[in-house]
This record gives sequence, structure tokens and C-alpha cells, in this order.
Amino acid sequence: MEKIINNFSKKITEEPNLPAAHAMLYATGMKESDFCKAQIGIVSNWYEGNPCNMHLDKLAKKIKSSVITKNLVGFQFTTIGVSDGITMGTSGMRYSLPSRELIADSIETVVDSHHYDGIIAIPGCDKNMPGVMIALLRLNRPSIIVYGGSISSGYYNGQKLDIVSSFEALGKKNTCKITETEYKNIVKNSCPGPGACGGMYTANTMASALEGMGMMLPYSSSSPSTSDKKQIECEVVSTYIKKLLEKRIKPKDIITKSSIENGVKLAMCLGGSTNLVLHFLAIAKSANIDFSLKDFQRISDQVPLIGNLKPSGIFLMEDIHNIGGMPIIIKYLLNEGILSGGCLTVTGKTLSENMKNVPNITFDQKIIRPLDKPIKKNGHIRILYGNLSPEGSIAKITGKEGTIFRGKANVFNSEKEANKAILNNQIFPGVVIVIRYVGPKGGPGMPEMLKPTSYIMGSGLGKKVALITDGRFSGGSHGFVVGHITPEAQSGGLIALVQNGDFIKIDAENNTITLEVENEEIQRRKESWIQPSLKVKKGYLYKYTKIVSPASEGCITDQF
Repeated sequence: MEKIINNFSKKITEEPNLPAAHAMLYATGMKESDFCKAQIGIVSNWYEGNPCNMHLDKLAKKIKSSVITKNLVGFQFTTIGVSDGITMGTSGMRYSLPSRELIADSIETVVDSHHYDGIIAIPGCDKNMPGVMIALLRLNRPSIIVYGGSISSGYYNGQKLDIVSSFEALGKKNTCKITETEYKNIVKNSCPGPGACGGMYTANTMASALEGMGMMLPYSSSSPSTSDKKQIECEVVSTYIKKLLEKRIKPKDIITKSSIENGVKLAMCLGGSTNLVLHFLAIAKSANIDFSLKDFQRISDQVPLIGNLKPSGIFLMEDIHNIGGMPIIIKYLLNEGILSGGCLTVTGKTLSENMKNVPNITFDQKIIRPLDKPIKKNGHIRILYGNLSPEGSIAKITGKEGTIFRGKANVFNSEKEANKAILNNQIFPGVVIVIRYVGPKGGPGMPEMLKPTSYIMGSGLGKKVALITDGRFSGGSHGFVVGHITPEAQSGGLIALVQNGDFIKIDAENNTITLEVENEEIQRRKESWIQPSLKVKKGYLYKYTKIVSPASEGCITDQF
């Protein structure tokens, strides 16, 4: 006897008192015989204005064709996206992190209102992955994520390029390390086609983590956007969504504390983005799982950094694909006891069962190091506390720029001011650059600081200065950087009271960040501080400032 799998859609299709709804479904092309079939919402973050997303509609159409062959009804719809690379360093970047909430809200709205039985989500750019994951957990019906895939590397003058190459090229041009012609050629050749930015930046970090958590089919995170493997994935995903429907396996059956830890451990081993912290705090909240900043520090103490991947290393996601794909890394970490193999996945099998026929990794390559010869013996993401950040901050310390930095503060109340100073060669070795009033409320939207970190690296100051902020960093950022400082300046955090010349000490060995100013002086400054007005007075960003939680809680908007 065939199992009933249209548990949600039948509330519309099999309800005799909804003639208008039935008439509209007939108008979409459904036949009477389709009314008893399960309906799959196929949602992509497609839009033409971003290479990370511009190909997703084609993938969605291929998935829909496959879904139909499994005696299911597929309905495509799209949700929004924001290109971090295009908006970086502009006022548009304020919308990047808030777009995560809009993505989640819009998917929840369409799927729940239209009673779809299952969801296949096709994200591409950074905030797409956590946005769809949060929605799938809220809806909690059979779901699979198909990653849009990573971009191919660009080439110029015999060197591989990616998006961060273009940012760093400006710093090199301004310090006369390259010519204007070389600069333009790097920019023109950095992004050769569709796909998410190629390094272990936020998109690839989150894709890797979601595969490690079991929400993607094996190889999804590492199969490039234009590869045959990505096309095959789009063809076979319908088999697995039907299996999930039949077995009634839902995201909350897959997302547990153990599977979240698997995702975080995998991402940390690969040198993933600090945005991992924000997004997994939000994902855990959506799954009603207790997971906090302390869990990130615990995991970081347990796992080594073994991925020689950009931005801190030299390789790209396409290189992981070329050595056998993400499953060979997952299998290695399973065999070594880093990951838990018993977690359920979207295949209907456990993570260990999925790896049964995956070949073992070999170390005749330079992309992934063995655990006994790591790049760093513990994780690169450090959770720092101290008088500057009593509720926590996030450091990305790979060790190549050192682990302790003490210097005089050079304070900027906006990213624009800091960028101008860096490009005008007004930043000198030994300083701690402070960029404030760019947090979730003060930004608003907690924009990423890729421009200043890239300019610093391009100017040759990477090992000579530190940068701290109540904003956040792109997955492409590297250097001695600390973000997510909480409380933020807009809320009266101590970062608002830092003055030029104050000494700041960042200690990634003891996980502390300290403003070396006497308590009496701090109190005096606090009494004279006046909270600035919000930068926006209407629209979505204004609403966001009113409801967003602090960075230490994941910048979520549905906590009340």
C-alpha cells in the first residue's frame, strides 16, 4: 500500500469547499490526476545581478523536471539575495545580514501558506544558506538543500585569482606594487562566471557545514557550479526528497546538537568564516537547541586547522573537488573521531553510512593536512572576552600573524573613514584600528569589513596592525582581526568609549581583549557619552534595529 505523502497539500487539493483554490491550481497546469500528488516547493535565490546566484534558475528548472518524473508536483518560486561582493564598502552592505531574515521569512510564508509537502532549496551567496536553513527548521517538513556551487578560479599573468584578489589589488596599486593596467586586468579576470566566491569564505563555509550536518547530499558543497556533478545532483535529488516524504524525515530529525557540532567542526578544520558563529547561533535557536558562544570555543579548542584554503591559505573549493570532494574530508574526520557518524542525513542514512564507499584521503596533495601535521593545532576561531567585550567577540586567528597584539588605538566611527585613512597611507605599524558604530543596530545591519582588511593586506600591513570592530568580517577577511564586539557601540558598549592613543591588548592564547584604561577614567567617559541617533528612521533597516538581537545571540529577529 502506497504511503500518503501529501500530508499538507491535501488540505487544499482534497478539500471540496475550496473551488477557487482548485480553479487556480488548474490554471497552473495541474491536471485532476495531480491533485493527489505531493507538492514540492522548489525555492532558489536566483537573480541575475550576482554571479553567485545568476545560474540558480537553471538548476531549479532541472530539479523541477526531475521532481515531475517521481510522480510529484513541483512549484518553483524565488526569494531574495544580496551580493556581498557588489555591496561591500557601500551603504548597500547594511542589507546583507538582514537579508538572511527576509529569506527565511519569505520561504516560510510561501511554503506554509500554500501547504507544500516538501522543500528543495537552492541557495548561492553567503546569507542564502543560513536563511534557507532557518526557514526549513521553522517549517519542519521534508527538505533538502542543493548548493549552487562554487565559481571557477580566474587567471591573470599565470596566477589564480578570486574575488579577494580584486579587493587586495587596490591596496597593492595604491602602494605602487602593481601598475594601473595590472590592477584592471586582475579585476577583469577575478570572476570568470557563475558560482559562489571560491575560497573558504562564508558561502563555502556554510555549504561545507550544511553538508557536514546532513542537510545536503554528499558532494553538494564541493561540486562546482558548472560541473557535471552539480547537474547530476539536480537530477537525483528528487529520489531523495520522495524518500524523505515516505519516511517522514524532517529537518529537526536531522539537526541535533551532535549534527550542529559536526558542521561547526568541519568548517573550523577547513578555516571557515567567522560568520559561521552568527549563523549557527541563529540555526540552533530555530531548532530549539542550546548552542552558545562557549560551545564554539570548546570546539575550537578540540579541532585543528588542516585546510590550506583561502583567505588564510592558498587553495580554493575547486581544489577540494579535484582531490575527491568534501566526502573524503568528512570520512577522514569520521575515521579520526572528530565527527559523529550516527547523525541522520537527507539520504535517509547516517553520515557514516553515506561515507561507506567514499575513497580514503591521501596526503600527496597540499590542500588538506593530516591531523598530526596541522596548520594550527587548534581552531582559528577564538571567542574573546574582557572589558571591551564582556558578552563576547570573535577573532579569526590562524597564527601566521601571531597570537598576541598590543597597540595604540586609531579610532574611526565608520568604515568609510577607516578605508580613506588606509588608502591614504595614514595607518602605521603597531596600531589597533577601531571601527565602531557598525554593529547590528549601529550599522545598521552589521556590515562586513572586507574592504579595510583587504586594503590592509594589500598595503603590506597584515602582520603589523590589528583591527577590531562591532561589525563583522567577510569570509574573505584575514589578518589580526576581531569582530562582533558585544555590546556594540550603539548600545553603549565600551568600544564606544575608546579614544585615540588608548592601549588595547588582544590575546588569542588566553582569549581576552582588554582596553588598558583605568576604571575611573572609563566611568568618567561613560557619564559623558551620548547615544547617537539611529542612522535610519524608516523602512526595513529601521524595523531591523528595533528587533534584532545582539551579535552574541546570532542577530536573530524572532526571539520575542
